[in-house]
Amino acid sequence: MQIENILNHLRDRTPALMGHKYFKRSSVLIPLVELNGETHILFEVRSKNLRSQPGDVCFPGGRADQDDKHPSHTAIRETTEELGISEQDISDPIPLDYVVNDLGRIIYPFIGRLKSIENIQPSPDEVDHIFTVPLSFFLENEPKKYKVHLEIKPEDNFPYHLIVGGEDYEWHIRTMEELFYQYDDNTIWGLTAKVLNHFISLIDTKKDR
Repeated sequence: MQIENILNHLRDRTPALMGHKYFKRSSVLIPLVELNGETHILFEVRSKNLRSQPGDVCFPGGRADQDDKHPSHTAIRETTEELGISEQDISDPIPLDYVVNDLGRIIYPFIGRLKSIENIQPSPDEVDHIFTVPLSFFLENEPKKYKVHLEIKPEDNFPYHLIVGGEDYEWHIRTMEELFYQYDDNTIWGLTAKVLNHFISLIDTKKDR
């Protein structure tokens, strides 16, 4: 193939995330609701019967379906299914920064307004119970931060003979930061805490001074 043909083939291409076609896509919604004149954030506690992260605190959300036209449709659909409400009970979905992780997932977070919590009937298959936290709590309290060191362990048949250094190759040990919020008896951590902290950073006007 000639260089000119290669350049012409790629000239008008729009760059994207490498391998994005193979990533699993999910969306979550940070539900905002007004209670007694104060803004609250609604959380779910995952059913104890779920295989993945039973009993963890999370936002409504889940895996995208082929019929979802946009990540916001995924967030709204999953929220209606998990909370037992209608699409009309959710308004103003606004996207936040999306998350890409090494497990081959892209997570699209949104905020949205719930009309009320009176009509909520959580799906028992997915949700143990719900609770709300005043937004002011997160504006006034920073999360606690802890380091997690990730171990690199190549598989037994890893071709050490093909790399400089062989079995003595110096792998760079990665460290990730986990955030924890504690409210009453509820622990909010993991991806939920990271998305929440990102949202708070966007609206916390004190940090702009």
